[in-house]
Amino acid sequence: MKSSNLVFDGSFDGFLSAVFMVFELKLTNATIQCQQWNQNGLFSNDERVLTDQTKANRVWKGLQAKLPQNESLKLYYSFLSEKREIYNILLDVIQYTFGSATDTSRNFTHPSILKISQTAKMVGREKHRMEAFVRFKLTKDGIYFANISPDFNVLPLLLKHFRDRYADQKWIIYDISRNYGLFYNLQNVEVVQMQFPDKFNFSASDTDYFDAIEFEFERLWKDYYQSVTIKSRKNNKLHLQHVPKRYWKYLSEKQ
Repeated sequence: MKSSNLVFDGSFDGFLSAVFMVFELKLTNATIQCQQWNQNGLFSNDERVLTDQTKANRVWKGLQAKLPQNESLKLYYSFLSEKREIYNILLDVIQYTFGSATDTSRNFTHPSILKISQTAKMVGREKHRMEAFVRFKLTKDGIYFANISPDFNVLPLLLKHFRDRYADQKWIIYDISRNYGLFYNLQNVEVVQMQFPDKFNFSASDTDYFDAIEFEFERLWKDYYQSVTIKSRKNNKLHLQHVPKRYWKYLSEKQ
């Protein structure tokens, strides 16, 4: 018996639209796959899912009615992990949730619920680290620019933190791995895509793009960092636990 493989566009609304289709058509042997990872199965029928905001909202509101707020957010956090298998794990959890009369979110004996909880925790940890390690540089256009390359697609989760914290400055946070960013223009936040020169060094302050004051700030910060470091008390193992090497590229004192 052939199964239905629902292929969505990669957006959260697209995923929820696919979930809606599973319930609407009463599909009992369906899988959901992001178009980025789509591979035609020998015994499956691929069907493209059109993203429908109304249908997506119906699914999301239904989940919010069934689950505590922090538990429904776990589903969104897990979705942002972009793991290939996460979409069908999410579908399993959603079907289990809607099929139960009671709150199922803490039933960790269910393998999919446990996996969602673990994945959401990893994404949340990456979000907090990005909030701590993002470093802005002032461009010659008067916009503060920061680049990130997180393990998970946490950029949507950073919006509120930086909009609240830097409400009086224009800024861009750009995910160079996924080639999109958030631009705050003092009023609204827009999703943007940018073209960078070939071999552009994101860890350096290029005089062609960044304000001269950035070089002075970086020098002062490096001098301060070196002056407060007590070499005899350095604990590299503990330091790496708090600031893993993969985050050093964001820190001017590590350049």
